[in-house]
Amino acid sequence: MTKGPLFIVSGASGSGKTTVIDRLLAEMPPGRVRLSVSATTRQPRAGEIDGKHYYFWSRERFEEGIDRQEFLEHAEVHGHYYGTLRGEVEPYCGRGMGVILDIDVQGAAQIRRLYPDAVTIFLRTSSTAAYEKRLRERGTETEGAIRRRLATAARELDHAGEYDHQVVNDDLDSAVAQLGDIVKRHLERGNHAG
Repeated sequence: MTKGPLFIVSGASGSGKTTVIDRLLAEMPPGRVRLSVSATTRQPRAGEIDGKHYYFWSRERFEEGIDRQEFLEHAEVHGHYYGTLRGEVEPYCGRGMGVILDIDVQGAAQIRRLYPDAVTIFLRTSSTAAYEKRLRERGTETEGAIRRRLATAARELDHAGEYDHQVVNDDLDSAVAQLGDIVKRHLERGNHAG
């Protein structure tokens, strides 16, 4: 059986990755593509569910996972660990299903070394003002956290050119359609990861 394609979707905080990916998954036929659920040591935000949005692990549990090589990639960002679990990717790609990774540029660079055939997509807005507006509208961040995220966003935007595709998310329907076209094209092509 042909392995399913691996899709890396990156973008700065406020680029709308979660919303665009969720909409795309809702529109795709069941069993064709799934989102890999990452592990993190940060606390859940209001409404986030363990095992659906993230696996919320203690720092000790995460470090044990690192030691046991449970991660394809991991990084410490804003004082918290984030990582992609092998068990969220390899079994599904092995069955021919596409897997989407919602990860930052650090993680994307690590994954590209393991999976040079991965399809990489950078989601962005057309202006940095849009990032700040979206972060403030969330209402989940302190002023200091917003400043840190905006500084990180500026650094991440410097890496946009390293990705196979860039999708501008100024209009949600358009961004979902663009991402959907990329995913469907690679699923039909039988592009494989690894």
